[in-house]
Amino acid sequence: MFYEATKFLLSPLFRIYFDVTSEGVEHIPSRGPAILASNHLSALDSAFIPLVVFRKVTFVAKAEYFEKWYSRVIFRAWGQIPLDRSGGKASEAALAQALEVLKAGGVFGIYPEGTRSPDGRLYKGHTGVARLALATGAPVIPVGIRGSFEVMPKGARFPKRGAVHVAFGKPLRYERRNLTVPEKVAYRLVTDEIMYEIKQLSGQEYVHNYAGRFPEKEREARATSAST
Repeated sequence: MFYEATKFLLSPLFRIYFDVTSEGVEHIPSRGPAILASNHLSALDSAFIPLVVFRKVTFVAKAEYFEKWYSRVIFRAWGQIPLDRSGGKASEAALAQALEVLKAGGVFGIYPEGTRSPDGRLYKGHTGVARLALATGAPVIPVGIRGSFEVMPKGARFPKRGAVHVAFGKPLRYERRNLTVPEKVAYRLVTDEIMYEIKQLSGQEYVHNYAGRFPEKEREARATSAST
């Protein structure tokens, strides 16, 4: 109920302030499980996507967002899943919760890059999205967001006005029984295919490196260039 109420109240404000447009929403199934795999340019991406999607979308959110009581109340009410990014068992627990969402017929949103882009480029995806797709058979709808980096890049405290466009691609389907390569290889191949489709939708330059491992000096140089 809280999800629907806040979406109803915030939708007009977001659409006016940010000039949010979308295309390809018809690719999202009206019922049954679905995975929305998106690029990640801004902290507001988790608001822009649900804004234009007619179904409730559950995301994984970093655990730090749940530390303060007021943000914890909001994120819990929106059905967000806390993710401890230290990896290992903590990450496995988040994936297990994501599986439950999909098995219950829900829509799960995931950012394969694992973090926001530091400079507006698209980075190599982690294989969690492939694991979810192969474990459930749920269709993966690639999502390409444009403009959210310009209105609120990583590190910005307040958003600027600007146009944001959210594009949804055709569903990608994967089944474990159709695997012809070892499972770990399949995870990488599936993830790379999904990232390619996201790139086509977002128009971003692709970096074959994880965002968290991007060289600090180059990251700072590009961030400075983007802000000037």
